Amino acid sequence: MRLSTRGRYAARAMYDLALHNQEGPVPLREISARQDISVKYLEQLFLKLRREGLIRSVRGPGGGYLLGRNADEITMREILQAVEGPLTPVFCTDDSPGKKCKRVDNCMMRNFWLQAGRMIIEFLDSQTLGDLCSQAGSGCAPGA
Repeated sequence: MRLSTRGRYAARAMYDLALHNQEGPVPLREISARQDISVKYLEQLFLKLRREGLIRSVRGPGGGYLLGRNADEITMREILQAVEGPLTPVFCTDDSPGKKCKRVDNCMMRNFWLQAGRMIIEFLDSQTLGDLCSQAGSGCAPGA
């Protein structure tokens, strides 16, 4: 599986938000400056992350974004899936309507790719924003 810039940037932005959440709502321009990601691109990513309840917005002066839940409850899978869509290792394992591979019934590699996908998902589910903060030696601020 190869993640696009959407997934990589969303992970960086969420990690940044987790580190600065205790300061109150974090403006996009601050995340943008620290992570070298354009505000316009972050707006697109944060729209998707907000729809999934991973972040929440605060309007007005002093507004910005906060984690939607505690950092220990937000998995890397949720973040990546919110912006990337299905996290299948190869196209032919995506069983979404209209995406089923025509060779699905006789593909010799299908079980291998399904197992690889399950292992990737299992790993992403096992890693939270809180874990990332702990691994870096810095504590994440609680969310929501």
